[in-house]
Amino acid sequence: MINDEPFVDSALTTILVVSDLSASKTFYQDVLRAKIFREYGGNSIVLEFLGSWILIVSPGGPTLDKPNTVLNPPANKDDVSHSFTIRVKDCEASYLILKERGAEFLTPPVVNGAETRCFFRDPDGHLFEISEYRQT
Repeated sequence: MINDEPFVDSALTTILVVSDLSASKTFYQDVLRAKIFREYGGNSIVLEFLGSWILIVSPGGPTLDKPNTVLNPPANKDDVSHSFTIRVKDCEASYLILKERGAEFLTPPVVNGAETRCFFRDPDGHLFEISEYRQT
């Protein structure tokens, strides 16, 4: 019998195209404390972060399995097509820790009702949010 579930024993990995693999490796290790799982041939690194996988890769052209697709880092850091949200227990404390490690935030934490949040970017402009939600 064929199982109709295509993702049995699978994991989701987010791929981020970066312009400088070394700078990104430093950011993800030193600022976010992501763990290196594997490095591939000097053009990609698999990171384990908060129980998820992030694959940072160098730019690249089409391949046989994606013939019309080019991988490029964000052209404009203010045009966002995706972002990461990290739910934290204390946004202000997390903000201070990450800022001390070198994260550059767009603004300090902003309170909006039951939520406090703020945003920072990796070296290529990939957007991260830290968000604290308080039950009311």
